[in-house]
Amino acid sequence: MNYRGLILVVIVLMVMQSCFDPSKPNYQYFPNMYEPVGYETYADSDAFANGIEAQLPVAGSVARGWEPYDYPDTNEGYEAAKADLKSPLEATAENSATGKELYGIYCAVCHGNKGDGQGILMTREKFLGVPSYADRDITSGSIYHVLMYGKNAMGSHAGQVNAEERWQIAQHVMELRSKLVK
Repeated sequence: MNYRGLILVVIVLMVMQSCFDPSKPNYQYFPNMYEPVGYETYADSDAFANGIEAQLPVAGSVARGWEPYDYPDTNEGYEAAKADLKSPLEATAENSATGKELYGIYCAVCHGNKGDGQGILMTREKFLGVPSYADRDITSGSIYHVLMYGKNAMGSHAGQVNAEERWQIAQHVMELRSKLVK
């Protein structure tokens, strides 16, 4: 081979090497592993009118595992729950222990460990007028209703505790009340 051919081959190889990008190999065995196909969640579709938000559930649909609560968030609903709503849970030591633990987490800071209204936030005067359970005419149903919707300065705890836990807390509150009323 003459020198011209050798120089031409060297120049061609140098040009090819200069165009090579090591971050992007020329051949990929499984390109989807390196460059995933990007699917738009709300891509151009007639199902999503505005292209941004997911669809709203059908009116009247109920989420799986959720049970509707038939008492409205009114004074009449509170009184109806107080009179008619009964706990579906049995009064067992396990439910009582769980209720006591949940009460300590969510309720004792205001209502106190004994239910006397002397929780840490009350004694530090962060909230005033937290009632003692002995001063209130309450039932398990009214406690459940207050945990569901809140009452006065107390907000709803429905987002923190599920239905079974609300009943367990109500059971513990009734035990505290029975000790206070003696």
